[in-house]
Amino acid sequence: MSAKIIDGKEFAANVRAQVAKHVTRLKNDHDITPGLAVVLVGEDPASQVYVRNKHKSTIEVGMNSFEHRLDADTSEVDLLALIDQLNNDPSVHGILCQLPLPEHLNEELVINSIIPEKDVDGFHISNVGLLGTGQRSMVPCTPLGCLMMLRDHHGSLSGLNAVVVGRSNIVGKPMANLLLKDSCTVTIAHSRTKDIESICRAADIVVAAVGRPEMITGDWIGEGATVIDVGINRIPHPEKEGKSKLVGDVHFESAAAKAGAITPVPGGVGPMTIACLLANTLTACSRANGLDEPEGLTA
Repeated sequence: MSAKIIDGKEFAANVRAQVAKHVTRLKNDHDITPGLAVVLVGEDPASQVYVRNKHKSTIEVGMNSFEHRLDADTSEVDLLALIDQLNNDPSVHGILCQLPLPEHLNEELVINSIIPEKDVDGFHISNVGLLGTGQRSMVPCTPLGCLMMLRDHHGSLSGLNAVVVGRSNIVGKPMANLLLKDSCTVTIAHSRTKDIESICRAADIVVAAVGRPEMITGDWIGEGATVIDVGINRIPHPEKEGKSKLVGDVHFESAAAKAGAITPVPGGVGPMTIACLLANTLTACSRANGLDEPEGLTA
């Protein structure tokens, strides 16, 4: 079997186009412009790239982008004061504090200081609880992107067997809850799972989010299964000395020979994360103004 490649770049471009269309409608019909505030503490190079890309994407879909760059030695008191200011700013509908934070700052405290309605990362404990009990919440961006791609490929997910490999708070657990909400039968597998290969092999859907390069090989995949690879790992290039390459948590070539559909790395789940951040900001803005949520862009 030759798997269908789920093109995350193309899918994310379509999501951004839908967001832009809704933003234009909000501006024209209601004189409302969604606003996303991103807070960056310190000068972590990867974080700077992420923040730059988020700003560019936010502007491109017609939203307001508010960047707040703070020194690495910024105190917790000053950071919390800024977040409180953003919580109370009606022009800001989504707040994201770029992680990781410098070691002297308490990430949990900072995340939970963002009011749940503006928590477009979906990390606030209230949003975690709401998602876990099947209620309306803000949903973490990466799992939301995975869900969108699965719905697009399968239509209804009802009754499908899904295995999520990985139990992180950012991807594994919320992904499992989203699949449960769509009436999948869900197993969460992890490093202590016995006979994990057989469990994955029986699944209609495998979501790999374990953080181990190419851990899941083709003999773990059932014929025709859908494989969503969330992993992004840098390993030495096998053919170019001194170079590296990006791979997922799935061994792509062997898995693609068995799967019905699969996401590549890079170019699969990755592009969906910022697209879903924009979708979440749009959703937060719509909710804040008592308007209908954008169809197809929420969980």
